[in-house]
Amino acid sequence: MKILALSTWYPFPPDNGSKIRAYYLLSELSRAHEVALIAFNPDGTSPADRALPLSEAIVVQVDPFRHVRAPQIVKYASPIPLAFWPSGEMQAQVRRLIEREHWDAIVAIQTPVGRYALQAAHTPRIIDVDTAFSYQMWERYHSRSDPRTWLSWQKTRRYEARLFQQFDALTVVAAHEVEFMTTVLGCRGSVQVIANGVDCDINRPGMYPRVPGRLIYNGALTYGANYDAMQFFLKDIYPAIRQARPDVTLAITGSTKNVNTADLALDSSVTLTGYVDDVRGLVGGSDVAVIPLRQGAGTRLKILEAMALGVPVVATSKGAEGLQVRHGEHLLIADEPRDFAAQTLRVLNDATLRRALTAEAR
Repeated sequence: MKILALSTWYPFPPDNGSKIRAYYLLSELSRAHEVALIAFNPDGTSPADRALPLSEAIVVQVDPFRHVRAPQIVKYASPIPLAFWPSGEMQAQVRRLIEREHWDAIVAIQTPVGRYALQAAHTPRIIDVDTAFSYQMWERYHSRSDPRTWLSWQKTRRYEARLFQQFDALTVVAAHEVEFMTTVLGCRGSVQVIANGVDCDINRPGMYPRVPGRLIYNGALTYGANYDAMQFFLKDIYPAIRQARPDVTLAITGSTKNVNTADLALDSSVTLTGYVDDVRGLVGGSDVAVIPLRQGAGTRLKILEAMALGVPVVATSKGAEGLQVRHGEHLLIADEPRDFAAQTLRVLNDATLRRALTAEAR
């Protein structure tokens, strides 16, 4: 088959959860089909020397999540959520390839590029939704219940419902999102789960020297859910851990560009690594991966990566959402700050527990 793929992220290097998922989806599709890709890439990096066997790769040098310059009243009145603001260049590139030749299928990877696939009126359309923005806004509204969040939730829900209903099939990362798609958004097409995963051949226990007492959070603070998780952890959980174990340190990976770190309770025991090409050494060399997420959608590749590398995980229920894991067998789950700190200390202090968790998780 000839497949035209559209992606919100250019998937190389695969250095965040969305790019990792896109990379492996495209890699598998390319094994059996001829795949051309059009993707956003605000850095404008040339795709000529990349590790995907694509028939063609086109980058659109636009940030799909850019700040839209418009009066506030216009933003609120627009039926289009800011995360899905259209790009004329992406629209033109997709139209050019659709008009140039026949495609057997159009695959949109993530919601922001879904609108551009609609130009292929008579071609089967599939969209992979690794993060349903309306699901995130629905959760945020139920936790805050303020008018601004309600407006954002309603706008995003209406937009995604209209968009998804125009696709022949949807894929999501976890079973709980199938129900949301069909009942809340009214999706009529086939909704199937393609679960996230990691390559266990390149993520193995014992690959990296361990740093005793180091906790790791693998997630860029530029993403709101990661920032909230670390703000919560540093303020409400980490002090209790440090009081019991003053030798404990924390590493937070990922970019902090344009992030207000002043609102984080940082001290000398916390390291912000910045962007790291390959996080396996930091994750694999840590004693515990902490995943104190309170918001977000999809499933956490950071948990699967830690498990594959033989690092025990302590997570909130939200952090472990969508994964087929059990508390006390594959990881430890805690939602209250005192309990999260206690569970983390259990893992730090009990080598037998660490070995049991990592063996079952792997």
